[in-house]
Amino acid sequence: MATINYSVLDLATVIQGHTIADSFNYSVANAQQAEALGYTRYWFAEHHNMVSVASSATCLLIGHIAGKTSTIRVGSGGIMLPNHSPLVVAEQFGTLETLYPGRIDLGLGRAPGSDQAAALAIRGENMNAAFHFPQDVASLQHYFAGDHPNGVSAVPGQGLDIPVWILGSSLDSAKLAAAKGLPYAFASHFAPAYFLQAIELYRKTFKPSRHLSEPYVLACVNVVAADTDAEAQYLATSLQQLFKGIITGRRHPLPPPVESMAGIWSAAEQEAAMQMLAYSFFGSKETVQAQLNDFMERTGINELMATSHIYDQQARLKSYRLLAEALNA
Repeated sequence: MATINYSVLDLATVIQGHTIADSFNYSVANAQQAEALGYTRYWFAEHHNMVSVASSATCLLIGHIAGKTSTIRVGSGGIMLPNHSPLVVAEQFGTLETLYPGRIDLGLGRAPGSDQAAALAIRGENMNAAFHFPQDVASLQHYFAGDHPNGVSAVPGQGLDIPVWILGSSLDSAKLAAAKGLPYAFASHFAPAYFLQAIELYRKTFKPSRHLSEPYVLACVNVVAADTDAEAQYLATSLQQLFKGIITGRRHPLPPPVESMAGIWSAAEQEAAMQMLAYSFFGSKETVQAQLNDFMERTGINELMATSHIYDQQARLKSYRLLAEALNA
C-alpha cells in the first residue's frame, strides 16, 4: 500500500456549535498536516444550499488553502461545470495556477451540487446545462490550449497545463473520462452503486491522450480511524447522523457522536444510509489497514481519497494521521 497516492476531500463541514469561520480554520490545519504527512492532494467540493457544507465558493477556498501550504496539490472535487461558464472557470483556475504553479487540479462534475431550487437560482433558465457537459468540457480544454473556435481567450488560463479530471458516479462519466483520456475520480463515498461497473468500463474503453497514457482511477471513500475499533465506530455516528439527514431531507450541521444509533434512525433509514456508505472504513489503524488493503486489491485503484466527517477537530486530525500510517506501513 505504500506505493499508492492518498489524498483528502474536504467539504469545509459545518459542525454543530461551531462557526463557518471555524470550519475554514480547521481546513487550514488539516491541509497543513496532510502536506506534512505526504498526502498528494487536497480537494474541495462545490455544494450549495446545504447547512452542513461551506465549500460553495470552491475557488476561493482552493486559493486560501494553497496560500497556507507549500507543496500539496489543491483543487476541486469538483467544480460543477454546468453551474458556470467554461470561460470563467478557465480564468479562475488560470489565476490559481498562475499564483500557485504546478499545484492546482481541476476536477469537473455535471451534477448541480444542490437541490432543484438552488440549481434554478444558480442556472436560471439554463436548467438543461448538464446535457451540455461533454461540450463544456471540450470548450474549457480549448480555452486552456488557447485555440477556442470562438476566438475568445482565457487570460489568465490559456497555455497553462492544469490537470483536468472527470468526476462522477455513473457510467456516463466513465465513458466521457475514457473517451477524453482523462483521469477519473469516482464518488464512491456517497454513491457507490455503479463504482465497480464504472471503473471497469473506464479502463476497457480508455483512449490515451496527450494528458494521460493509461487509465488512472481515484476512489473517494469515508474513513474514520481511531485508537480502537470501538472509538472509531463511536466517532462515525456523526457521519451516520449526517446521512440520516440526507435521506430524510432534514439536514443539520455535523452533530456530535452518540453511544448508539438505536432510536435515532429507523430500520429503513439505516438500510438506505448503509447502502450509501458501502465504501466506508471505520476502525483502528490495523483494522482500517486490512480493510483498505482488501479494497485496493479488489479494485486496483491508483489513488485513494479519504473524506472524514468527524465532530472533534483533534480526532479528525488523528484519523488522518492514522490513515497515513496505515497506508505507509
